[in-house]
Amino acid sequence: MSWFRAAQGQVAAFLCGALLGGVAALAQGGDDLAALKEKFRRPAAIPFPSSNSYSEAKRALGETLFHDKRLSADGSTACATCHDRQKGFSDGRVTAVGVPGRPLARHTPTLWNLAWAGPVFWDGRARSLEEQVAGPIVAPDEMAQPIAPLIARLAADKAYARAFARAFPNDPRVNEDNLKKAIATYERTLVSPPTRFDRWIAGEASALSAQEADGFRLFTGKAGCANCHSGWAFTDYAFYDVGLPSDDRGRGAVLRLEAAEYAFKTPSLREAARRAPYMHDGSLATLEDVVRHYAGGVTERPTLPRDLTRGLTLDSGEQAALVAFLKTLTSEGDSQPPATIVAEKSAPVAATRATSVSQHDKTFTPTRVRIRIVDKLWILNNDTRTHNIRVFDQKLDFDSGAQEPGETVEMTFPKTGSYLVFCGIHPKMELHVDVAR
Repeated sequence: MSWFRAAQGQVAAFLCGALLGGVAALAQGGDDLAALKEKFRRPAAIPFPSSNSYSEAKRALGETLFHDKRLSADGSTACATCHDRQKGFSDGRVTAVGVPGRPLARHTPTLWNLAWAGPVFWDGRARSLEEQVAGPIVAPDEMAQPIAPLIARLAADKAYARAFARAFPNDPRVNEDNLKKAIATYERTLVSPPTRFDRWIAGEASALSAQEADGFRLFTGKAGCANCHSGWAFTDYAFYDVGLPSDDRGRGAVLRLEAAEYAFKTPSLREAARRAPYMHDGSLATLEDVVRHYAGGVTERPTLPRDLTRGLTLDSGEQAALVAFLKTLTSEGDSQPPATIVAEKSAPVAATRATSVSQHDKTFTPTRVRIRIVDKLWILNNDTRTHNIRVFDQKLDFDSGAQEPGETVEMTFPKTGSYLVFCGIHPKMELHVDVAR
């Protein structure tokens, strides 16, 4: 039985078990058992976009391409060169090194659990995994391989031609679009394995020590780590300035938005003990250094988010407890890929007839609305955070700028159809708008 199937069994035990009474007492703010389960339970399936549905042939092709050094200009570097499974799908370096042998500006990010992400790269400049794939391949300081000669080389390889035909039976060509879809499909299957923390949540009280459980209390309470490192993967996939002394503008340069200056994506904390050093610039060597940064090392700037706990002080025992807890999010054996993939099948959310939408706790309410083309849509920020309303569509390119708490954004839609509205700072915030006459 694969670990992914085993994880499903753990989820079932988690939902049905009666041994969780002691865990509920550890929840902060009076969380009841049901809320705790919803917050930390592992998903039973992997989401795939309708534009790139899962198939085993596509995944297998993507895995082959991911490990093929021919994707680099000089044949020295594959995707797997910098994204090493045993190093948490990072590379153990402070910053990555490209084909020319020059260090890059940023640390190699982990690939774990990106099936649930929105924009990718540290600064979110790629809006999907498919869009991300070509970035490192063509970048002159990374793999330095132009796409056209790469596609010609792969198409001339009979084994690859057959593999592409199996993976894309309705479009059996070796082309850029199919290459991106194959690698993105493989990357979506990189789901971090269950750990002692998951066993603890599922009711095995002895899976964590008293110190590790105390670290969990701090993580979800006093330290405020769970404000951003939330959910089963311990990330909200949003972008924050966490006060590192760096001149890298991060998300601010992508959005051209002052409120997002120095902001970088919240990484998953799963398998974190394998992938030192840490942060977007690799500047913190150990998990102990990371904890010390948040407890007294934050550089004060106007762009620090409200989610970041200010003036945090932790004594040596509290710091040790936090580090001990973080290590429970890393598997103890070799992290092997799942043998069987369960693709998520989600039902569409029904649209609500409304001309006003509220934002609260990094969520739109409602999440899907229908309006008439003559209507205006009002989006009110009832949150404590700055948001940035965006639409990237052939029918509409919209950017609200910084939407501060209490401010309302007014939107009109030029044509009928469906639109995806999202927050540029917290991209998992999505609002679907159906416009009719």
